[in-house]
Amino acid sequence: MDKFLEMKTFAAVVDGGSFVQAADALDMSKPAVSRHVAELEQRLGVRLLQRTTRKLSLTEEGRLFYGRCKTVLADVEVAEEEITSQSIAVKGLIRVNVPVSFGLWELAPLWPEFMTKFPDVELDITFADRMVDLVEEGYDLAVRIARLPNSSLVSRKLASTRLVLCASPAYLKKHGKPKTPSELSDHAVLSYSLLATGDQWNFDGPGGNVSVTVKPVMRTNNGDTCIAAARQHKGVVLQPSFMVNGDLQSGALVELMPAYRSTEFGIYAVYPTRQYVSPKVRALIDFLVKALKNVR
Repeated sequence: MDKFLEMKTFAAVVDGGSFVQAADALDMSKPAVSRHVAELEQRLGVRLLQRTTRKLSLTEEGRLFYGRCKTVLADVEVAEEEITSQSIAVKGLIRVNVPVSFGLWELAPLWPEFMTKFPDVELDITFADRMVDLVEEGYDLAVRIARLPNSSLVSRKLASTRLVLCASPAYLKKHGKPKTPSELSDHAVLSYSLLATGDQWNFDGPGGNVSVTVKPVMRTNNGDTCIAAARQHKGVVLQPSFMVNGDLQSGALVELMPAYRSTEFGIYAVYPTRQYVSPKVRALIDFLVKALKNVR
C-alpha cells in the first residue's frame, strides 16, 4: 500500500476531470488509476468521487480530502526542491521588481551583500510602483507592499510596515495639531496618489473604524516627494513607517493622533509558482527574509 501514490493519483483525477486525463498526466494505465482510487476509498471507508457515464464529481468527503491532498503533495514537493537546491550551484540571472521607495530605502543597501555571498548570480533590478505581471514581463521575483498578497501568486512575508500620519513642528505650530481624523479636512494634505483608497483615509481609533475625505494641496506618485514637502512645513502626510521613522526620531516630523492607527501592510516576496523554484530565487528569498526581519 502506497498512501502517497494513492493521494497523488486521486488528486490527478480531480485536476484532470477524468481517469483518462489522470492516466496521461501520471504516465499510468487507466486501470491502474482506477485501482489506486478504489483502494484509497476502500481504505478510508468513504466514497470520494461520484462516477457517472458523463462526468466525475467530488463528494463532500472528497472535497475535504482533495484539499488536504494538495497541501501534502505541495509540501513534499517543496521539501524535495529544498534538498535538491542544496546540491545545485546558486548562479545565473535573477530579474527582480521592487517598489521605488522601499527599493531605495531598504533594499538598495542589501544588494552588495547578496552579490558578495553569491558571486555567480547576476541581478537585474527594476523599480516600479505599478503592479507588474511577473509571468508576462519575465520577472523571477517581486517585492510588494500590500494588505494581502495576490492569491494567483505564491508569496512569502518578509516584514511589516504601517502608514503613519505626521507633519513638521513648524506646520503644526502655524495650523494647529489635529486631534481626530475629521479635523484633517481642514488641513493641507500631501497625498500619495497611488494609495488604494485615494483621498479617503481610514483609521482604527478608540471608537472603531473612522474614515475621512482629505483635500490634497499636492498629489504625487512618489512618497519621498510627499515627505520632502512635509519637512518644508507644507502639510500633513500619511506614509509608511520605514520612510518616516528617521524623521520622527530626529524631530523633523511629529506623529499625529497615535491613538488612531492607519493601515498595516505586509511586505512580501512574490513569485509565479511554488513548483520548481530555482536555487538562485530561493537563495534570494531566504536572504531577504533574514535581512528584513527588523524592518517596521
